[in-house]
Amino acid sequence: MIAARVTSRFAGLDGLRAIAVALVVVYHLFPGSALRGGFIGVDVFFVISGFLITALLLREQDASGRIDLAAFWRRRARRLLPALALVVTVCATTAWIVGGDLLVRLGEQVLGAATFSFNWVSIAGGTGYFADAAPELFRNVWSLAVEEQFYVLWPLVFPLFLLLPRSRWRASAALGLGALSAGWMALLVATGTDVTRTYFGTDTHAFGILLGVSLAFLLQRPLENPPEWMLRPRLRTATGLAGAAAVAGLVALALVPSGATVATFPGALLLASVLSAVAIVGSVWPRSALGPALDRQPLTWIGARSYGIYLWHWPLLVLIVAATRGTIADAPVSVGVAALVLTLAVAELSYRFLETPIRRRGFRAPLRGLGRRLTGTPVARFRAIVVVLVAAAMLGGTSAAIAAAPDTTSGETAVQAGIDALHRAKKDARDASTAGPALGEASPVPSPTPVTGNEITAIGDSVMLASAPALLERFPGIQIDAAVSRSTWAGPGILQALADAGQLRPYILIGLGTNGPVDGGSLDRMAEIAGPDRHLVLVNAFAPRDWIPGVNADLAAFAAAHPGSALADWSSAIAGHEDLLAGDRIHPGDAGGRIYADAVAEAVAQAEADRAMRAYRADRWAQVLLRLSLPAPR
Repeated sequence: MIAARVTSRFAGLDGLRAIAVALVVVYHLFPGSALRGGFIGVDVFFVISGFLITALLLREQDASGRIDLAAFWRRRARRLLPALALVVTVCATTAWIVGGDLLVRLGEQVLGAATFSFNWVSIAGGTGYFADAAPELFRNVWSLAVEEQFYVLWPLVFPLFLLLPRSRWRASAALGLGALSAGWMALLVATGTDVTRTYFGTDTHAFGILLGVSLAFLLQRPLENPPEWMLRPRLRTATGLAGAAAVAGLVALALVPSGATVATFPGALLLASVLSAVAIVGSVWPRSALGPALDRQPLTWIGARSYGIYLWHWPLLVLIVAATRGTIADAPVSVGVAALVLTLAVAELSYRFLETPIRRRGFRAPLRGLGRRLTGTPVARFRAIVVVLVAAAMLGGTSAAIAAAPDTTSGETAVQAGIDALHRAKKDARDASTAGPALGEASPVPSPTPVTGNEITAIGDSVMLASAPALLERFPGIQIDAAVSRSTWAGPGILQALADAGQLRPYILIGLGTNGPVDGGSLDRMAEIAGPDRHLVLVNAFAPRDWIPGVNADLAAFAAAHPGSALADWSSAIAGHEDLLAGDRIHPGDAGGRIYADAVAEAVAQAEADRAMRAYRADRWAQVLLRLSLPAPR
């Protein structure tokens, strides 16, 4: 992450950066770890950045009486751009080689990263930070965008705060703006606004930065020339202990799972910001023991490279997961370890050979050095040519990746194909001049007969929607009502509406297990609506989600306990054929859809055979009763 470096170094802040980046990295690379709320590390960075940038501006104002905006922004560019450009070009080129859903909307991502507007570009595109079906390659850059927007605007607004005569008034003004930002986030979340909008928004997530600003207004000048009261042993001990407790509190808070509620947004984030502020006070307090304690290896090594570590870890994870056709949600520990090792290695190389030289000498000196090598000894010339060729290859690969980037994921494409197929089927049905068998009538035939599409009502989620072309091909005339993000809770209402309209057919196909645990009450209600003369066919689920085993077990148990019900084993049918699924490993393509239709056909045939057997047994029993009721022959 980003952190300004002032001339006189504040003790302990590299250690706090290390803790913050560790929380975020573990949260992303090891999704099964205990740090379910590790994303609060971003808010730690926000507070540190607000504090350090304001401290830098105050020092410059005190020293020269003015703020050199050009010099300030030039220092920020030297600090931020080299590593960012390297990450974007290397990872975009690698994504072009790997291909698949990694490339979706890559041009927008690169534009957002290059212009430090990624958070707003992502919000406008409707993507989600907390979704992992098709994660954006540069999703983590959203927080860099928030901070850079602060770096651009804050030096322009800073002189207005200086018009206030007292530091306490300035701090109060910054704190008041932060409270407004937190309140705005709470209001949006409480009224149902998408969590990603409130989490990514600069307006709703500025409170941590503004808390750091407030802290700098209060502490900067006393820290430059500490008054006697700040040096009292008891006060130094108290602030150090409070800071240590705050650091422990941050780790404990990262163990708390998040939720899409005000308790987390902004509750947990606001608490993390306050704890960060207390930790900063405890670290930078004159003669504090906490600052030197945090300035130990390996914390200072990690903290100095925290920006590069933060930049690299997410794209590398996404690339490794895509290359192994996995998903982030169920990525094994080995994938996280591999991403971590690569992250530390490339962050060190970037820090040593790219970031540090440019930060110290500017952009022109390395270019002049490259020019000298091109005209130097053969060995130097060879090395310089290699650097130029690699840079050209990365730029070319980035351009190729942007040019090849699709607008939708393979999963979205599969679902859209299903929607289009249903639209065509509905149009064909309206144009047809002949009608099939009357809807809602169960067949009285006592022997198994082939079930036609005109006898099947299908209710499902996006997996069924993606499989709709194959279902329509296998069962012409099938009635399909499928939608994205639908769960079993929606099933009873849909079935009841069809039953009330007289449109519920003899065979009812239910595929609603992908998006969450099965609700037993909903299954019972659907069976009640179907009645004894219709047959439920339940499709189990296949997806990299932790609730899927429970869903499949519940569906199998329900089908076994309810005569007339059957189970379409989509999970077993597609296992071993995951290459026929979209990049999200959930939605089937054309070939995968045919496997889905085959599993359904097998279950429907089984349900029909069971119906015929029950009808046969009932017929035989009726004949026995009839014979028993006849008078004996004379």
